[in-house]
Amino acid sequence: MQAEPIQRKHTQAEKIQAGMPVITAQAQQFAVVEAVVDWDTLKLIGDVSGHAYLIPASWVISTQGGIVKTNRTLVQIQQDWVPA
Repeated sequence: MQAEPIQRKHTQAEKIQAGMPVITAQAQQFAVVEAVVDWDTLKLIGDVSGHAYLIPASWVISTQGGIVKTNRTLVQIQQDWVPA
């Protein structure tokens, strides 16, 4: 029996590019995309000190207008993002 190929889940990450602003569900900009890591993680430059953070692409609900919109509040994001 032949194994089925792993299917990559379609995400908004395919439309995301470095330099795009990232906003919360309330339209508050909190970061800028530095890079898309693999196909399921975004690396962000997220604060004035230049620290980088990782968030899952599954949080992205839109890339309309060249803006990455998440489905999380700023508090939720800052609790769950991971230092890069």
